[in-house]
Amino acid sequence: MSDQPFKSRLTDFFNSEYRKLVGFVRQKIDSAAEMDAEDFVQEVAINLFKRADVAAPIENLSAYVYRALQNQVIDFFRKKGSFVSLDQPINGSDTSTLADIIRLAQSRNTELEQRQISEELHQLLNLLKEDERALLIATELEGITFAELSKKWRVPINTLLSKKSRAMKKLMAAVENEV
Repeated sequence: MSDQPFKSRLTDFFNSEYRKLVGFVRQKIDSAAEMDAEDFVQEVAINLFKRADVAAPIENLSAYVYRALQNQVIDFFRKKGSFVSLDQPINGSDTSTLADIIRLAQSRNTELEQRQISEELHQLLNLLKEDERALLIATELEGITFAELSKKWRVPINTLLSKKSRAMKKLMAAVENEV
């Protein structure tokens, strides 16, 4: 092996052989896009530069790189077969895609979850006194400030804060008892 540092050898090798390496990969993956071949070469180069500090020298750099590229291509095709495009039409249909079905299922689940949460919230709010329930609905659900409520209900802000605190403690205790 030469006295030239390994990273420098790698740089020289990839500068002089880059187009040949890309061509080699392109032959192996003729169905893939042009960028894929360059991506393979760059991935192998990055991995080699990361490992450039390793004490075990690479005797035949060219053979090593070509073998690494071959392994990358094999891994690509192994992984490629396991992916399904979300935009691919289902069963020959021109309009329905897997993405459409997923969106529809998520919206239905979201509606169901929202109804369930709403029911649970109403059950919890029914555990509170009427004034506590009204206070929580006004501040948490309707977004009314304590200052506005104080003025509207003619109740001091500190009283409203205390009531809300007690109401929240009751709700937390009820939730902890259910869990």
